[in-house]
Amino acid sequence: MKNQKSQWALSALFVGVTGLLLSQSYNTALAQTTTQAQPAVTTDFMATPAQKLTTRQIAALLDRAHYLSQPLNEEMGRKILDMYFYRLDSNRTLFLQSDIDEFTAKYGASFANRLKRGNLTAGAEIFERYRQRANEYHDFANQFLANEVNLTTNETVVIDREDEARFTTKAEQEDYWRRKLTYQLIGLTLAQEDEKAKEQVFLENPDITRGQDLIRDDQRTPAQILLKRLARKQGQMNRIKDDEIMETLLNTATLTYDPHSNYYAPVQATEIKIQSSLQLEGIGVSIRPDRKNQDYTRIVTLVDGGPAAQSGQIKPNDLIIGVAKDGKEMQDVIGWSTREIVGLIRGKRGTEVVLKVKQPNTPDSAARTVSIVRDVIKQEESGVQHRVIDVEHNGSNKRIGVLEIPSFYLNYLARRSGQEYRSVSEDTQKAINALQAQNIDGMVVDLRNDPGGSLTEVVKMLGMFIKDGPMVQIRDGRGHVDVYQDPDDGEQIYAGDMVVITNLASASASEIFAAAIQDYGRGLVVGSTTTGKGSAQIQLDNLALGSATLTQRKFYRVNGGSTQNKGVVPDVKLVNIYDEEIFGERATKNPLAWDTIESADYTPAGKFTADTLKTLNEQSQIRQTLDPQFVYLSTLNSIREMDDDKKAVMINIDDRRAHNQEVEQKTLEAENKRRIATGKQPYADWHTYQAAIDALFEERSKMKEHERPELPESEAFVLEAAQLMLDAK
Repeated sequence: MKNQKSQWALSALFVGVTGLLLSQSYNTALAQTTTQAQPAVTTDFMATPAQKLTTRQIAALLDRAHYLSQPLNEEMGRKILDMYFYRLDSNRTLFLQSDIDEFTAKYGASFANRLKRGNLTAGAEIFERYRQRANEYHDFANQFLANEVNLTTNETVVIDREDEARFTTKAEQEDYWRRKLTYQLIGLTLAQEDEKAKEQVFLENPDITRGQDLIRDDQRTPAQILLKRLARKQGQMNRIKDDEIMETLLNTATLTYDPHSNYYAPVQATEIKIQSSLQLEGIGVSIRPDRKNQDYTRIVTLVDGGPAAQSGQIKPNDLIIGVAKDGKEMQDVIGWSTREIVGLIRGKRGTEVVLKVKQPNTPDSAARTVSIVRDVIKQEESGVQHRVIDVEHNGSNKRIGVLEIPSFYLNYLARRSGQEYRSVSEDTQKAINALQAQNIDGMVVDLRNDPGGSLTEVVKMLGMFIKDGPMVQIRDGRGHVDVYQDPDDGEQIYAGDMVVITNLASASASEIFAAAIQDYGRGLVVGSTTTGKGSAQIQLDNLALGSATLTQRKFYRVNGGSTQNKGVVPDVKLVNIYDEEIFGERATKNPLAWDTIESADYTPAGKFTADTLKTLNEQSQIRQTLDPQFVYLSTLNSIREMDDDKKAVMINIDDRRAHNQEVEQKTLEAENKRRIATGKQPYADWHTYQAAIDALFEERSKMKEHERPELPESEAFVLEAAQLMLDAK
């Protein structure tokens, strides 16, 4: 903060994401297939002096400089080894239990010391065993899919095996491979049926396309699609080089300490620097492998002002299942690495890329096809937005200001070089002045999906709403606490009624903001519990190879409670649209714990009593059960819960087709119930519904952001927040 050479990274993703954040992971079932089986690849990993030095540097940082003050001893070495097994084979389908036992006995006691000495041989040997097992799976899959596969069995399979025991024999392992491949083939067959049915709707009802060509006409068989997926993954596996193996091992070591300490190999480090320039040409999303199913790539956040965000059709949590680059054929990207997907998505400014995405736990027939024009991405291009809405309350009309904060942005590079730059605090001050000029009766501050940003900016912004006092506390690993005070000498730009909306994707700096507003009683916090990212990282660019981030500080509320892990719990709960098992700090491996320190010396501006909050929650729950938008979202949540990859599912296409049809029917009923309640014509059937959604999304993506109407299911949160603020008076 005070040292200009080291900016504290408060974003949930460490970098204020300015483009496609690369996050290569090898913890997938990296088994491929080609027309001919490929031999297992083995390499003689001869670490270079630079690789050995880098390993010693990372080990020393973890041993002496991490927030936890946890020595890199034998116990931590064993934990890192276990984490390495997990990151390579999180679904427990490749390593046999005998592999784990062998390497644990051989290297468990010495793993930490090997890292301290810069010795990478243990990690390389384990990786080669992993590569061998992946090739064995490839050979098996190639032979199995060469024959006709029975899709109507009485067997079952568990897709997510993270909590299952490892296989003890090859026969047991191959039996699972056979069942999983059959299940994947069933899924592809059903997805192809749904796609063809939707395309038939387009042919029979050309008006529904709104003049757009939305027919893909994929002629490949399901087996051909699966074989191509596996072949690409095998090719990726066989191209992994020494630096990438080192990156996997060292990043595993840092992640064993906490989820936000990372090591980046030279290619990755260069990518981070490109992003930090704020001049990346792309679409503006951060992606990572999906935690539940590593074959899928998940969109984590959208860059404010980037083409993806401006399209209005890409959402955090979307899974990317297809990419069509520059007018070429749609590529099935399930099973691709994030780097390979980035290679398809990135391109020259002004060119078009088409993404096929879907929300998790939805059928492939619910996938959306979105066209996006690449552009130069500037993090703060769009920035703070404000508007005024009319809300009826107790028989009178109230004018409510809405302040949308996409991130706590600040262009550090421009500021340091003396160039003109934008910041969230300056834009917020202008927005507040504009809203107050319209005689508003209260303000909704919308922090949904805000990934965080600059600590200085969030402190400045809090000072606009809180008259004076401490804003946030930050503690280092030695226990030293700094208290950040209101920097504006008691100036309070907005003193009126306010409410803050949060959700599970509100992280870091946005959590600091919501926590301070809540602690001071300055306004209600409503929505969902936040991410729980309450730590700060230092960026290290002085390694022999690559770069790293290291967690060295932790944030605390003015009341002494941490925002780490626990997050900020809202005063009034609204429908949560995210899956807590896969989203947020609490879903990560090795998160720092929630704890408390002494309260800062502060005086609350007000306080909502327990009785008041109880009444507000009861009133809101009644409204949410009656509001068509909240009913719709709640119903979608219950439908998603129908699929649980940790439970055994039937390997039978008729059973799976019936299940998919049940999901589709329930989803259609939820949508039609919402449409009827809001005076719209219901859809006749599922495929007509999906075809109409495809066409609407494509049309909406071509509108300018400020011209695009608010989505009713999103606006419901703003309207309910305003009602709660007015009720609280």
